[in-house]
Amino acid sequence: MKLKFYIFLFLLSSAVFAQKQIETSIDTTKNKIGAEFKLTLKTVVNANSKVVFPKDKRFGALEVIQSYPVDTVKKDGSYELIKKYGLTQFDSGRYVIPSVKILIDKKPYFSDSIRVEVANVKVDTLQQKMYDIKDITPAEDGIGDWWKYILAVVIILAIGAGIYWYVKKHQKKKIEEEVYKTPIEKATSLLNNLEQKELVQKGEIKEYYSELTDIARNYIEEAIHIPAMESTTSELIQAIRTASTKKKMTLTPETVENLERVLRQADLVKFAKSKPLDFEITEDRNKIQKVILTLDNAIPTEVPAEEEDQLLNEAQKQKQIQLQLKKQRNKRIAIAVGSVIFLLLATTTFFVATKGFAYVKDNVIGHPSKELLEGEWVKSEYGNPGVIIETPKVLKRMDALKALPKETMALIKEMQLFVYGSMIDNFYVAVSTTKFKNPTDIDLSKALEGSLKVIELQGGQNIIVKQEDFQTNQGIQGVKGYGTMSILNPATKTSTKAYYEILLFKQDQGLQQIIILHEEGDTYANDITTRILNSVELKKASN
Repeated sequence: MKLKFYIFLFLLSSAVFAQKQIETSIDTTKNKIGAEFKLTLKTVVNANSKVVFPKDKRFGALEVIQSYPVDTVKKDGSYELIKKYGLTQFDSGRYVIPSVKILIDKKPYFSDSIRVEVANVKVDTLQQKMYDIKDITPAEDGIGDWWKYILAVVIILAIGAGIYWYVKKHQKKKIEEEVYKTPIEKATSLLNNLEQKELVQKGEIKEYYSELTDIARNYIEEAIHIPAMESTTSELIQAIRTASTKKKMTLTPETVENLERVLRQADLVKFAKSKPLDFEITEDRNKIQKVILTLDNAIPTEVPAEEEDQLLNEAQKQKQIQLQLKKQRNKRIAIAVGSVIFLLLATTTFFVATKGFAYVKDNVIGHPSKELLEGEWVKSEYGNPGVIIETPKVLKRMDALKALPKETMALIKEMQLFVYGSMIDNFYVAVSTTKFKNPTDIDLSKALEGSLKVIELQGGQNIIVKQEDFQTNQGIQGVKGYGTMSILNPATKTSTKAYYEILLFKQDQGLQQIIILHEEGDTYANDITTRILNSVELKKASN
């Protein structure tokens, strides 16, 4: 949002914004709590004019309790329209009824703002019956409905863990296996299919060696009945040597060494990211094929039944041991993962219960105002007469004079504006200084009203304002206006509730102003505002 609107109506708001067609009056400027202020708006129009009076439920801090019908009085061919509103406030203090917009033939006109005072009602303790103070109602716990978010997180984690477990369990692709008559026929066919996949040409060396060794291990497991798939390289080589002796297989040491060499090469590729050369890959493939053929030829055609049963029992025993070890390993992994997830959830739940969900979210995900508060602050002097102030970021100079009408520029000698952020950002701060050409009796209350009118024209709605005196650490007196408003975002057409503070100081022919605005309820922004206000220092105006 453009920021050209700030501070050009300090004491000229009545000249710029006054609308001659709207007459504003009120029956009284002082009233008791809950009593009615009767606001009257009058305008004179011709017979064909269309007038639309506001239908708001609140005028600033005052609530509209009654919207009276429009009275029409005919005067010499024109019509005087009189619209009255009944306003009230249930909290004592000084308030400003802001200017309201009236549309006359679709052209906006604005009423005058009026200051009113709401006084407390005196209670006669001698006549009025008094009652004991009610007991303190226990506050609800800090969690509120946040348990729903915790439950959602638990469900998401559970679903994620289930998907992960399913993928790990079924990570191998389901391929419809062909029916082979013998293990050697199956191994030979799979070796041919492996070459057709061209994994080496695609650079997928790890996948190539994994499938190559799986073919060899599957053949050994099916043909010699050794639990090759669950065995390490050392365990497999030792099992082959044992089976060779028991089954009286005629294997040369070279055959076993070639198998061991390829298996260890595959281990290096899979776990140590080794990259064999092309000719080495070809040699390893040929060695595996030769080893499989040699093993197949070395297996006796007939094996005694007792010896066969013994080998089968031993193979099954080894396989069960390997499966048991694998189950124990998976169980340890599951316990470790579950413990980490439980610890994470328990820690999150503890901090949500003790600190609140907002604390956890702000510290884990982050919060823009929190980052500003905890960042490196800058203390600098802005404008003339100088305003020394400490802010989370350096304020940037803006060209404010372009936004001023010519009649206003004629009265201003010098004006400077420095800004960080905008009204629709999470935090906004502006410092402006103005020097006038001629001696001027500056009314800070009027200047505050002018600033609020400008903010209202730029999207500020339902502005609630309170005013009080303000004094800097050096004892310089000024005026502070503060309250809440709704800010309309022109891009999204949505409004947010904001809190603002405006400081105004006057010096010889000079005016200094500080505006701070942020989202209502932002505790980090409240701390930023307090720190900024405590750092304000002013320099004397120089002629």
